[in-house]
Order: sequence, then C-alpha cells, then structure tokens
Amino acid sequence: MTDRGWQERRELPIGRRVAQLRARRGMSQQVFADRIGKSKSWVDKVERGVRRLDRLSVIETIARVLGVTPDLLAGRRAPQATVTEVAPAVERVREALVRYDNPTACVTDLDQQVAYAYTAYRHAQHLQVLRMLPDLLTTARHTPATLPAPPPDLLVRVYRLTAQVLVKLGEADLAWLAADRAMTTAQGDPRRTAVAVVPLAQTLRAQRRGRLALAVTTTALRELDPVSSPDAPPQYATLTGTLMVEAALAAASYGDATNAGNLTDQAACLAKGHHDSDGFGQTTVDLARALAATTLGDHTLAIAIHRSATRTAGWHRLAAEHRAAHLVDMSHAYLAIADHQAAARVLVAADQIAPAETRTRPTARAALIAVLRAGPTPADLTRLATHVGLTPQP
Repeated sequence: MTDRGWQERRELPIGRRVAQLRARRGMSQQVFADRIGKSKSWVDKVERGVRRLDRLSVIETIARVLGVTPDLLAGRRAPQATVTEVAPAVERVREALVRYDNPTACVTDLDQQVAYAYTAYRHAQHLQVLRMLPDLLTTARHTPATLPAPPPDLLVRVYRLTAQVLVKLGEADLAWLAADRAMTTAQGDPRRTAVAVVPLAQTLRAQRRGRLALAVTTTALRELDPVSSPDAPPQYATLTGTLMVEAALAAASYGDATNAGNLTDQAACLAKGHHDSDGFGQTTVDLARALAATTLGDHTLAIAIHRSATRTAGWHRLAAEHRAAHLVDMSHAYLAIADHQAAARVLVAADQIAPAETRTRPTARAALIAVLRAGPTPADLTRLATHVGLTPQP
C-alpha cells in the first residue's frame, strides 16, 4: 500500500473500514453478523458510525473474521521488522523446536492464537509470527494433564506455519524439521497429510530437491483423491488444487516443463468457481504458472503471465504476503532479461504491499543488490535499499 493509500485508509472511520473489508470478501451484513456473534442491526450501526467500535476484544474478533490484523482494522501501521530483529526471533523458534523438557507455560486458547498467527502471516508480519511461534510450539509439544490435548488438525497447522515462515527467511533446514513434525502429527490422515505436505514440498524445493518435492505432493494427491468420493468436503478441492500447484513448481524446479504444464492445467480446471481470497483460485494458478515459467528459464512468458494476472480482480483478493512474494519472484524474471528498471518497480511495489517481504527475505535482498549494481536507481528504490542496509552504487 502506498503512503497516500495508507493515509486514506487511516483516515476512514473504523466502521467504514469494516464495511469495505466485509464487502471485499463478499459477505453480507447477515453472514458477517453471524460469524462474529452479533446481530445484523449491530453491524449496520457500526458500519454507519452510529455505534462506536472501541472494545479490543470485539475488534480482534472482527479482524479475525475479516482476515486482517487488528492494527490494520484500527488504522494503525505496524512497525516494520528488520533483519537484526528477525535473527534472534528465529533462534527462539529453533530453541522451541529442539527442546524436549516439560515447559512451564502453555497456550490455553490455541485455536484463536493459531488463527491470529495465520492472519499475521497473510499480512506478512513475519516478526510477529516468529514471536508467537515458540509458545505455540510449546503447546504443540506438551499439554498439561489438566488441559485437553489440542486436536491434530491444529497442531499440523502450527508446524505448517512454522515451516512456511522459516522457508521464507532462508532457514530451509530448520523448516524441514518443522515440516517433518507436521507430517508425523498428521498420523496418515489424508487431509491432514495434504496440509502438512505443502510446507514439506516448499522446504524440499528450497533445498533443491525438486524430485522429492514432486514425489511427496503426488503421493498426497493420490491419498486425498477427492474426485472419486462425492461425499468429500469442499475444502478437499482447495487442498487438491494447492497440492497440484506445489507439484507443478516442484517439477519446474528440476526442468520438467511437461509435468509442470500438465499440473498447472489441471489446477486451472479445478480453480473454476474458487475464490482467490481463500488461497486458491484462477489468479493463484496464474501466478504459479508465471513462477514455473521463470524457473524453467522462459522469463518473457513469465512476465507476460504476471502482467495479465496482476490486472485481474482476483489479484486484489490475494493476501498481502502472496502478492508481495510474487512481485519479489518477478523481480528476478525482470533481472534475467536485464530490465533493471522494471525489477526496481516491482520491488518497490512489493515493499508498499508488505515491507517484510522485501526487508527480511534473502531472495529480495539478492534482487535489490542486483538492481543496485546495475547502475543508477530510482529514488524510491534507493530509499528502500537504505532501509534494508544496502548502499546504492555511486
């Protein structure tokens, strides 16, 4: 989001922000009211500014339903993480993953905390997620006898989130440990296994083990097999599509263009009727096509797909983390064809959407360095480089 866009959003009354976000997610006032446990009349009064919205607990509930952070809903810009803050936070996550003694603390409202952590992740608030993970992992590892054990579904999600944020931050080996824990916790259940395989495949790709990534995703797809079961719940289709995308990216990572193309075609067929804001849809598949193309060395095709996909309504429904991460990926495609100005533009755009994606991820730092070395840079990219701690070339 640009500074001007942020200022406009900040100046809106909180009720108007609620109305905008609700409408953007396609929820009627009645559906929204049911999800937050309020009446339709209460929602209408809040959105029109007749009723004040000032209780933190209510704001947090609304933010969770709308898929945003309370800071964004309240019009506050969260402080941006730096590399120096992320490193010790990663070490605390490492300690939580490798400790086996009985902890003294435990998260009692794990489901709400996990939901909030996922919301923070979707908004690329990686430092906030890292700070939450040690307590969440503690609960995943040990629950006092006086409390009911968390359900496996929830624990798989904790390990999946851990692995995904660690992969982003260049900690593939540590991410593999979390992904392996997710697989173990899944206990062979097809749906839980499908959830766990996503970060495992991402970790294996980060370790340049694309063939293994393809193997685990295709195995999970066979086990899930929603097509053969008419009674399968709707989320199975979303999981299937997500696995197909991961399998396509795995195939592309070791040069298998045929498999990558077939898998993205299958995912595109499945994406019809799906909403991108749920994490899977036509735009999601198109962005995967672009990433697969640039991975396979067809950077011109990747950029063409990217330009088309980012003009769609589905692009704006995607999580900030997803959009910014895609722009960072495309900066490498532009660099590959020596269009350094375009690479600079998408990096700046990514920073405006989700600063943590450009300021804490090694792949974004590498792209920034490449643009800086290419020669004179735009003023906004120079400012970004300074924030990251890089010195522009004279």
